Amino acid sequence: MAVCLLLSAYFSATETAFSSASTTRLKTLAEKGNANAALACRLLEQYDRLLSTILIGNNIVNIATASIGTVLFVHHYGDAGATISTVVVTVVVLIFGEISPKSIAKDCAERFAMFSAPILRVLIWVLLPLNLLFSLWKRLLAKAFRLNGESKMSQEELLMLVDEVQQGGSIDKSEGELLRNAIEFSEQQAKDILIHRVDLAALPVTASREETAALFTNTKYSRLLVYQDSIDHILGTIHRKDFYVGCGVTGKPIAELLSPTIFAPENEPISLLLKKMQQGKTHVAVVVDEYGGTCGIVTMEDILEELVGEIWDEHEQEEIPIRETAEHTYLVDAGMDFDDFADFFHLKTDSEMVSVSGWVMERCGGVPESGDRFTYDDLDVLVVKVDHHRIEELRVTQRPHAGEKAETALIGEMIHE
Repeated sequence: MAVCLLLSAYFSATETAFSSASTTRLKTLAEKGNANAALACRLLEQYDRLLSTILIGNNIVNIATASIGTVLFVHHYGDAGATISTVVVTVVVLIFGEISPKSIAKDCAERFAMFSAPILRVLIWVLLPLNLLFSLWKRLLAKAFRLNGESKMSQEELLMLVDEVQQGGSIDKSEGELLRNAIEFSEQQAKDILIHRVDLAALPVTASREETAALFTNTKYSRLLVYQDSIDHILGTIHRKDFYVGCGVTGKPIAELLSPTIFAPENEPISLLLKKMQQGKTHVAVVVDEYGGTCGIVTMEDILEELVGEIWDEHEQEEIPIRETAEHTYLVDAGMDFDDFADFFHLKTDSEMVSVSGWVMERCGGVPESGDRFTYDDLDVLVVKVDHHRIEELRVTQRPHAGEKAETALIGEMIHE
């Protein structure tokens, strides 16, 4: 009975060790020449057969333990022995055959997996007929229930995995943020990160040298868009250096100094757009709608910022889209991303608007004027600044919840006393 209990503990520990072991660590050890680590990796590649072997072995020894226990207790205690045996064997197997060995194996998963690998390789061959039988049974069940095997890990599951790894201390906060950005990168489209057409710095191809120089000076941009007739007909971009060398020194017209740009639809994945920009050796892509009109532009820097965060140069000042001006009161840039706005104020909304200004127009039923206000959930929203039908700034006051009000009142009473 003691031998069966020991084997039960071994199989339970082995199951936990192989399910908890880091394949990355095992592969690293295997590359360093550890034969048992290499064997453990090979066993993990056929995990179904490995698991079947462990479970078959564990069930055999557990049944044997229960049978031996019943015989012994019936021999000593008669008819009451069966009941006593059930209680005692169950408690002993749970503590010494399941819980304790699994807890220990989880803390040294890789070491125990490497220790067990040679033994399991032998057991897999010994139990091969049973494994084949269970494999066939699994296929029949899969057909009967139309199971297509394991589904791919979703983006949400990957993000949860990154959170768990970060909380475990394997990666730091910056590494975790980089991984999250990389996971979400494939879901981003050009329309999600573009600079809108109303914010573009562009000039007509007929612009004079003085006008072009003034726009370069005022915007401090290294490149400007050049269009013909309207901004919906972009010809290309002109670089600051090319302008001053070409126009200032040689007197060439702007049209001869243009660099070609690429065009992309609004729903172009930014991962694909990045490849196109690399192939075209351009830093700017013009985003167009279904009618060919210019929606805005995406720069190489915009795409890279989705991976590594904001990239500031010496001419840029950090823009803070939400600034607290008083307790629970904020000035909000209406051009900020609406999802970020909703996250900040913990809003539950089904709005599909991209920007805060779009959401305000949706709530107001049109273009509001300065001084217009509305309420939404626990927010009082005041339109502070509108310029040429464009909402620029809001004042948002968030009403405190009942719990916060009570706490504030209590603090006030304490101060008064």
